[in-house]
Amino acid sequence: MLKQASRLLSRSVAAASAKSATTRAFSTELPSTLDSTFVEAWKKVAPNMEPPQTPSAFMKPRPSTPSSIPTKLTVNFVLPYTSELTGKEVDMVIIPASTGQMGVLPGHVPTIAELKPGIMSVHEGTDVKKYFLSSGFAFLHANSVADIIAVEAVPLDHIDPSQVQKGLAEFQQKLASATTDLEKAEAQIGVEVHSAINAALSG
Repeated sequence: MLKQASRLLSRSVAAASAKSATTRAFSTELPSTLDSTFVEAWKKVAPNMEPPQTPSAFMKPRPSTPSSIPTKLTVNFVLPYTSELTGKEVDMVIIPASTGQMGVLPGHVPTIAELKPGIMSVHEGTDVKKYFLSSGFAFLHANSVADIIAVEAVPLDHIDPSQVQKGLAEFQQKLASATTDLEKAEAQIGVEVHSAINAALSG
């Protein structure tokens, strides 16, 4: 029985290898053209209408990986209502990823990271600028460009510690007196965000 299982497994691996050899490339590596087979089929059905464009027609090619690692990391940091940093060349960025603090240097492996409430620090020489982020995503590209999108962010030196303590106490009280699931969820979010701000200010 074990021999039969291993024989079946080796067949499926071989079949998968043969299949992968004929699979299409990533969509971002394809030229922005319509599939000729689709166009021919479309013209047979609707000869008087232009065929619709597929998503690949609007995609830009994936940025090429440089032959050598750049000395600087290019950062774009945007919020829904403003652009904090655009094409800023820095030495390093530390972001509050959901898996923990993540340091990003030039040449970082391409990654998409979910952000949690915490501190993002932008290092440029001896100058360090810190922001508190509520949440968002970071897109790290192979060409040493980091696109950081946050729902809300504020420079750390603009935060009043006394207001944070006041807000934390209010949300803790709301959480203790909440009666519905919605009230509990809203209060819990308030407690978590204020706790994260408080930890950032004290740490």
